[in-house]
Amino acid sequence: QVQLVESGGGLVQAGDSLTLSCAVSGRPSTYYNMGWFRRAPGKEREFVARISLSGVTTDYADSVKGRFTISRDNVKNTANLQMNSLTPEDTAVYYCAAAIESGGQFDYVHWGQGTQVTVSS
Repeated sequence: QVQLVESGGGLVQAGDSLTLSCAVSGRPSTYYNMGWFRRAPGKEREFVARISLSGVTTDYADSVKGRFTISRDNVKNTANLQMNSLTPEDTAVYYCAAAIESGGQFDYVHWGQGTQVTVSS
C-alpha cells in the first residue's frame, strides 16, 4: 500500500512563508513524479507544481511561479513545497500526489489527505 502524508499546513499572515512536506511510504518515491495540488474554497482542485523522478525537471502553475519551490529527497522519500510571499489567494487545502508518466501524460495515482493552508490578510 502506497501512502502519502502531508504535513506543515497552518494559519499564516500575508507575506509569510510556509513549507509543506509529503512523506511517501509503501514504495520508494523514485517510482513517481511528485506533484502538489490545491483546492481553494468554492473552486476546483488545481495544479500547483510537479517534480520529475530525479528532481531535475520541475514545472509550476503561473500563479505560484517564482514564489513556490518544489523539491524532493529520494533518500528520505519526501517531497516538499516551499511557499514564499503567501497571499490570501493561496488559501486552500494542499494535496501531495504521486504520478506515473505514460506517453507524456502524468497519471496521479496516489493522493494524500491534504493539509490546510490559510493565509490571512
